[in-house]
Amino acid sequence: MKREVLVNGSPAELTVDGTQFTYQSLSGPFHITPTEPGSYLVHIGPRTYHVTPGSPGEVSVNGRTLRIEVFDPRDLRPGAHSRAQQGRQEITASMPGKVIRVLVCPGDAVEAGQGLVVVEAMKMQNEMKSPQAGHVLEVRTQADATVAAGDILIVVE
Repeated sequence: MKREVLVNGSPAELTVDGTQFTYQSLSGPFHITPTEPGSYLVHIGPRTYHVTPGSPGEVSVNGRTLRIEVFDPRDLRPGAHSRAQQGRQEITASMPGKVIRVLVCPGDAVEAGQGLVVVEAMKMQNEMKSPQAGHVLEVRTQADATVAAGDILIVVE
């Protein structure tokens, strides 16, 4: 299982294979070994860090608290279990990245699940889809734009 994560705002990828974890950041791979329930050793080259969970969305690394956000690509798909999709919907960037393509213009009619914009994050291209049928009210980005997590890209109603 692979998940995109942000650690103190820095994008990375977490891979879970049974009880083994691999964390890949821009600075290189990390290997994680469970030591006891809720406690891990993180090996980065010759250095080792003691990691324990903290408050929701946080972990403690050698006593220093880091904020963690995990993104599941399945959350971007429309479906029966997604939030109520009615009225004005703001399509936001789930993590920092670069806009590759904008697929719609203001005033365009769109169907539920139709691609609106393609954002590249962590060397992966993610097509952001419309959560509902409707019309594009606003396009707040353009190709080659750099976006931050939470930036509004498209507004559909």
